[in-house]
Amino acid sequence: MSQSFKKVHAITGMKDILPDGSAHWEHLEETVRQWLAAYGYRNMRTPVLEQTRLFTRGIGEVTDIVEKEMYSFTDALNGEQLTMRPEFTAGIVRATIEHNLLYERPQRVYALGPVFRHEKPQRGRYRQFHQIDVEALGMAGPDIDAEMIIMLARLWKTLGLADIRLELNSLGQADERRAHREALVRHLEQHIDVLDEEARRRMHTNPLRVLDTKNPAMQEMANSAPRLFDFLGEASRAHFDGVCKRLDDAGIGYSLNPRLVRGLDYYNSTVFEWVTDRLGAQGTVCGGGRYDGLIELLGGKPAPAVGFAIGMERLLDLCEQSGAFQAAAECQIYLVHQSDDAQRAAAVLAEKLRDGGFKVIVHPGSASFKSQFRRADASGAQVAVILGEDELRNRQASIKWLRRTDDVQAQQQTIPMDSLVEELKQKV
Repeated sequence: MSQSFKKVHAITGMKDILPDGSAHWEHLEETVRQWLAAYGYRNMRTPVLEQTRLFTRGIGEVTDIVEKEMYSFTDALNGEQLTMRPEFTAGIVRATIEHNLLYERPQRVYALGPVFRHEKPQRGRYRQFHQIDVEALGMAGPDIDAEMIIMLARLWKTLGLADIRLELNSLGQADERRAHREALVRHLEQHIDVLDEEARRRMHTNPLRVLDTKNPAMQEMANSAPRLFDFLGEASRAHFDGVCKRLDDAGIGYSLNPRLVRGLDYYNSTVFEWVTDRLGAQGTVCGGGRYDGLIELLGGKPAPAVGFAIGMERLLDLCEQSGAFQAAAECQIYLVHQSDDAQRAAAVLAEKLRDGGFKVIVHPGSASFKSQFRRADASGAQVAVILGEDELRNRQASIKWLRRTDDVQAQQQTIPMDSLVEELKQKV
């Protein structure tokens, strides 16, 4: 006798999405596609696997993602260093360069799908999670930055979400960041006694991230640090003012957060986050900003770009909290039958109903009427169509409304089979 097989469980931090939950995902995805189409964005699908050097170059070697979180491996067949994408932007930019998409015109693109980071699993943070990623490539003005923020406000409204607030900052240009970096490093060196081990490690490699600390002992030091905003030149300030004026025009409230940075090296100029207090410690729902240097950094001709990413798990959590999603029905019509002949007739009738645009389930196998009606009710169907011996003999179908409460509709009705589809079209 062979040994019993040890049951396999999902990998830690990688979650199954079961049918009831998947209906919510599908609803959100459809809403998102319609929302993005209204602004002229088109779908782009890039591979899950990319060469590791794409991310070490694009994201930055001293970021948390590259140092600690990427799922990277050596391909045993050819020795290539490969990584499962930890974010979408670098892959989208790689594809844009490879296929010369900016040759004729700027591009508005989006992607939906899984990304992978080896993090400690917690609420709203998984090792395989999903993002809505939106990029405007080849557009330089503050109008595009503002439009992206305005379109996000529209999404929150469409989904019926409140309590999401907008934070803004500017990271300026490379020379401004260099000047600020020098001043910041000096500030950190003067306060080295309060820096934790992680901050000391980052002090000379990625000092901006030190200011993003959650360590209470470092808050006073972070609050008194030189502000990047004070190092911005005239052009950077004018760009940021242009963004703010357009948000004012749209009636969108925001707060300036001089400590707001992004976790990836490629950002410059406008950066923003939409945050909430309703998700515990993982309060960022959406983060984005401008990354004008990344296309050139990855081997393309210099071109501006701006984008954002939304964590879908966190967005779904907010939607479910607000009651935006109702339980999805498996079908609209459930066919109940009494005999083998009735089941065969039900299968033929079901195809006609589907031709009419209905979602239909025929009860599988045989069971008592009571059992079939119990299953019909559990399916969420609006109506049960009943085929028994009398119905077959008279070429009729009986219908029983499962979700209607008025007296007439609550009664069981009999309808000629030839007119059933048209009758139900008027009522379902």
